[in-house]
Amino acid sequence: MGGLTPLSTMKKDNPSTTPKISRRHFGKISATALASSAFSFSILPSYARGNLTKPTVVGIGIGGKGRTDITRSEEAGFHILGLVDTADSTKMSSMEMEDRRLKSVVETRNQYPDATFFTDYREMYEKLGDKVDAVIVSTPDHHHFHASTMGMQRGKHVYCQKPLTHGIWEARTLARLAKETGVKTQMGNQAHANDHMRRCVELIRAGVIGPVREAHTWTNRPIWPQGFAKPPAKEKVPAWLDWKQWTGPAPSVGYNANIAPFSWRGWWDYGTGALGDMACHIMDMAYWAVDPGSPSQVTAHQAGATKISPPINSKVLWEFPANKYTSKRGFKFNWYDGYLDADFDRETWSLIKHSEEYNHPEAKVLDGMAFQQFGSVVIGENGKLIFNRQRERWVVRTHDGIDGFDWPDQTIARAKDQDPYKEWHDAITGKIDQAESHFGQSGSLTETVLLGVVAQRNPDEKLEWDSGKMEFAGRPDLDSLVKRDYRKGWNLKV
Repeated sequence: MGGLTPLSTMKKDNPSTTPKISRRHFGKISATALASSAFSFSILPSYARGNLTKPTVVGIGIGGKGRTDITRSEEAGFHILGLVDTADSTKMSSMEMEDRRLKSVVETRNQYPDATFFTDYREMYEKLGDKVDAVIVSTPDHHHFHASTMGMQRGKHVYCQKPLTHGIWEARTLARLAKETGVKTQMGNQAHANDHMRRCVELIRAGVIGPVREAHTWTNRPIWPQGFAKPPAKEKVPAWLDWKQWTGPAPSVGYNANIAPFSWRGWWDYGTGALGDMACHIMDMAYWAVDPGSPSQVTAHQAGATKISPPINSKVLWEFPANKYTSKRGFKFNWYDGYLDADFDRETWSLIKHSEEYNHPEAKVLDGMAFQQFGSVVIGENGKLIFNRQRERWVVRTHDGIDGFDWPDQTIARAKDQDPYKEWHDAITGKIDQAESHFGQSGSLTETVLLGVVAQRNPDEKLEWDSGKMEFAGRPDLDSLVKRDYRKGWNLKV
């Protein structure tokens, strides 16, 4: 008989001991990494100066998620030294300050009145110099690569929101730079720090559902406007916004409030749609567990996409070669997003949902269990594991029950208080070697997600990916989607 096993009935995990690194040894490692780097650093971060207790950090992007990242980092033990945002609250009217999408920028400035403020992170790096130990990058997607690269090249530790980058080449490059510079990095897929995610990774790798055949992951996003064919009419740039800096390395477009500060996710030039926004969260557990590397093929089917905007809903399939955790036939990863009956309305610049049914796998995937707005199912040859990153309970359904399964010991270190900011802080201060969602790991996940973005921009085509050459086989026309050109003044030497 099959077994349906919730977390509460599973064998308790044994506590692990996190490897410790002495501060003296950590300093030697850091100094060696800097000396052997491809870069010549004239600025040394705090860990090379012996300041390992309260690292200084600058928040790049201070509204919305940026405000949360900055506040949580302070709680984890960082000193907030500087703030960077293209929105300058001191130039806002009292009415603008109350706008729900600007209010968090105002609140962050008020919360840290002694932090030096900049609208351009390039200026921040130049002026604050060796006073900065680390940076938090919480900008729109198109700035992630530049803000992070400039930090790592100056010896700064980097916490960057998901997706790690806007483009595939960028993700590969950040992973390489993190290794070369030796700085401590982390991507902001916060649930990666949760104990229940790490335990599910251990169970799948130990064979609780057998060799893995496929995974299914889904979200109800987008909830912002996507699927438009033309930009909105150009408006006057408000006094508080540095629009030239906001567009930065990406193609320029006339300002409109329907682009910034929120709806940029629905623009290919600035965001990566629902897939880029949510997949680094929802695909994370299954991808981490299977560790599949790069896919060989990717295909997308969708509705509502245009040349400038992502789809209203889509299905994406990545196909991976076999490895030690998968079926001998390989591994298939499925993604579903968006509402099935929705349209973009230009007059209100919004998505109009005609029903609440969102895109998801067939009911048989969940064996009759209710769908949630976000979720994942990993299917192996002996059963399936049903998981939601926001809940501490998971379900294992096996063909023959789980009697006799050899429960694995804990093999993945647990984050302090299941807190990603504390984990990053512990890596910087030498208490652990590295945060688990470091760029070497999150770069590969991001690269896979962004391959799906390219497939969305070329729907109904099976694209063959050559990971070694970093190109789509026989498709030189897609090279610009792997590595795009930057605007004048934004090219970096990497």
